[in-house]
Amino acid sequence: MPIKNRFAEWLPEIAAWRQDIHAHPELQFDTHRTAALVADKLRAFGCDAVETGIGRTGVVGVIRGRADTSGRVVGLRADMDALPIFEATGVDYASTEPGKMHACGHDGHTAMLLGAARYLAETRNFDGTAVVIFQPAEEGGGGGKAMLDDGLMDRFGIHEVYGMHNWPGLPAGQFAIRPGPFFAATDEFNITVRGHGGHAAKPQDTVDPIVIASQIVLGLQTVISRNLDPVAQAVLSVTSIESATKAHNVIPPSVDLRGTVRTLNDGIRDLIEARLTAVATGIAAAAGGDAHVSYRRGYPVMINAEAETAFAAEAARNVSGTCGDAPLVMWGEDFSYLLQARPGAYIVMGNGDSAPVHDPAYNFNDEAIPAGCSWWAEIVQTRLPVAH
Repeated sequence: MPIKNRFAEWLPEIAAWRQDIHAHPELQFDTHRTAALVADKLRAFGCDAVETGIGRTGVVGVIRGRADTSGRVVGLRADMDALPIFEATGVDYASTEPGKMHACGHDGHTAMLLGAARYLAETRNFDGTAVVIFQPAEEGGGGGKAMLDDGLMDRFGIHEVYGMHNWPGLPAGQFAIRPGPFFAATDEFNITVRGHGGHAAKPQDTVDPIVIASQIVLGLQTVISRNLDPVAQAVLSVTSIESATKAHNVIPPSVDLRGTVRTLNDGIRDLIEARLTAVATGIAAAAGGDAHVSYRRGYPVMINAEAETAFAAEAARNVSGTCGDAPLVMWGEDFSYLLQARPGAYIVMGNGDSAPVHDPAYNFNDEAIPAGCSWWAEIVQTRLPVAH
């Protein structure tokens, strides 16, 4: 298609933007350099308005079509932040910031949306307004919610919103999507188990929090297996056990457990929180200790709207000729906040045979850039067609 040909011509330039962002990763809301780069390019492209500082370091560009009889506004969102990971790719544009790395492809997402913004600002072959959204702090910081709290949807009059993520293992430039729940709600818990410490040679004089914590870990495995319908999808994982003492002959006074819960509906989310607390405190009390449970709700379930999912799939087929059925995944994604505020859809695009995301060897596949840019542009032209 013509759009794809245009982006193929621009590929070296867009890839250079991506690699520059990759070499200078920034975490959470500390995306000042990336945000400045994005804002400068949006202004250079001729966007009708560019606003910064939304959700602390978010950037929004407004591009009006050559007609506006529809009055419709479509939002397109990309994430900008990196991860606290030491890079192991060996590429010549590797991270210049030790312990920080674009290990999830947000550098590619940002570059592709910039490419689409350039095209839309040059052609304006649509009836309505496109709003390009560059969001900080997707990786655990809730940057999407921060932008909403700063009035993102109402300030720019957005009616529907779309997002995209690269997908290792899917052929580069191919797409997949699903309606309804797609990514899970992501919660975290901390459990402090308190007993009575002492010398390991005299366990009878202690209330051993190591033993209590071990029983809690095993007991938590029954929260899902014995409280949920076997066909329900949920994950409860204890991911850390730690005490303050490291000596071989000391029973510590307390132990800290940490973990995560992933669910796909609010009823199951409520049930697991309640049962986790009851199991942990009950086991500790039965052993003569006590457990303090702190449960923090993170990103909500990401739910694709039916109609907008169909529009996103149509745009993908227009670009690549096909759009597959994506599986349910138990990862989290704070685009879920935007989808709570407005109808929309989130699609995944193949990154080819690459390392998985969040791996030190991961790298975004620049060969996928033309397809990703084309999908963004096609969304706007599919949803805001110009009457002929």
